[in-house]
Amino acid sequence: MTELPGRRLLLVHAHPDDESINNGATMAKYAAEGAHVTLVTCTLGEEGEVIPDELAHLAPDREDLLGPHRIGELTAAMKELGVTDHRFLGGPGRFRDSGMMGAEQNDRPGSFWSADLDEAAAHLVAVVREVRPQVLVTYDPHGGYGHPDHIKAHRVAMRAAELAAEPAFRRDLGDPYAIAKIYWNRAPRTVVTERFHWLASVLGRTPFDVAAAVDDVPGVVDDERITAEIDGRPYAERKTAAMRAHVTQVAVADTLPVFALSNRLAQPLFDIEYYELVRGEPGSAYEKDLFEGVSA
Repeated sequence: MTELPGRRLLLVHAHPDDESINNGATMAKYAAEGAHVTLVTCTLGEEGEVIPDELAHLAPDREDLLGPHRIGELTAAMKELGVTDHRFLGGPGRFRDSGMMGAEQNDRPGSFWSADLDEAAAHLVAVVREVRPQVLVTYDPHGGYGHPDHIKAHRVAMRAAELAAEPAFRRDLGDPYAIAKIYWNRAPRTVVTERFHWLASVLGRTPFDVAAAVDDVPGVVDDERITAEIDGRPYAERKTAAMRAHVTQVAVADTLPVFALSNRLAQPLFDIEYYELVRGEPGSAYEKDLFEGVSA
């Protein structure tokens, strides 16, 4: 990459679909505004449960072809969001989905959870030094909800940010570069609670019979932890379309902003997305732009 746009955003996620659910509106907004948006996905999501019966044969306990199929889903989702730079950490299939916490897949050779931290981070360092993002978005230390691949993605992202800035580390991966701002995905408890109250009033008009709980939403924290919000309402249709592209993992209601994962528990679809700044200087007390205060 020889010419870099003025604003550059890097997002690090564990599996295909995580990006659209968590940051779809943010990604669509910045891509539409001309920022360079880079998505790095750490696994193919091979251990995911498959929602449509007609695709059940892809599951890991059957043909084990879910990972390659999800590459296509991610490609379709990125087209909906207008994002052209999407990559897999170390290349497609370098790290395998680790399954849920405590599953035997956690410690299987090649699983992301079992990968050496600095080895995995080095793959991301190469991306950071190439793209030179001013802003990095990833999960909190709990991975949002405790999935081992989400936790590992957080650790890899934070470690890579450190190593990318270290002049003595792997100069073969490019010149040192320090990311100006790092955000974690968050959701304010009062907003989530209000949206679940709304969900209860419309649940009968959705394909889902039961709602999830507030704490099932990844990254829910008390409101004072939130430092930034991105109004993605103009991009809600793009986010919804991107989520629909992940057909094996996400079911989206036809007429309401409601979705469910394989557990069939309804959740509200958020078109305003929230963040906590954990490294770098804020541009204002409560940011409406993740690039506030950074220079090209």
